[in-house]
Amino acid sequence: MKQIIFILALIFTTSIYSQSIFEDSRSGNLEHLKTLYTSNSDIINAADSKGFTPLILAAYNEQTEIVKFLLEKKCDVNAKDLSGNTALMGVCFKGYLDIVKLLIDNGAGVNQQNYNDATALIYASTFGHTEIAAFLLKNNANEKITDNRGNTALNHAEMQGNSEIIALLK
Repeated sequence: MKQIIFILALIFTTSIYSQSIFEDSRSGNLEHLKTLYTSNSDIINAADSKGFTPLILAAYNEQTEIVKFLLEKKCDVNAKDLSGNTALMGVCFKGYLDIVKLLIDNGAGVNQQNYNDATALIYASTFGHTEIAAFLLKNNANEKITDNRGNTALNHAEMQGNSEIIALLK
């Protein structure tokens, strides 16, 4: 009976910690996140029901200090959510150049593809983030990669009328 109570308490505590780290990552509660990390260092690579890791959530919500902390603690910079998206893809979609730089400086794969074969460069090109596209190219992003519809980053820039990125990619 004591073992069952202990196991249930462990499951409940782990669940609370997991939920908290995801909320802390979204909202930028660094001090609480540090406390959770001290209690369980493996928690930085946990994933929620959509496959979002603390890094993916922090990056997408522009929580730069959380991103720095997670990278310092050696979280998986290339973890993918259930759609195959990485933190780098998310910030290329949102347009957060500073976080793009942090992720790449810490080993983010610039040519990773999600389950639709899109890359970070395709996201930056589609959403008109010229500085990010230029930075990705300087860091060996392959502009020839096609998504599952056969479109390159240039094709996406053309479809959206992103003239600066079109010029950059030609």
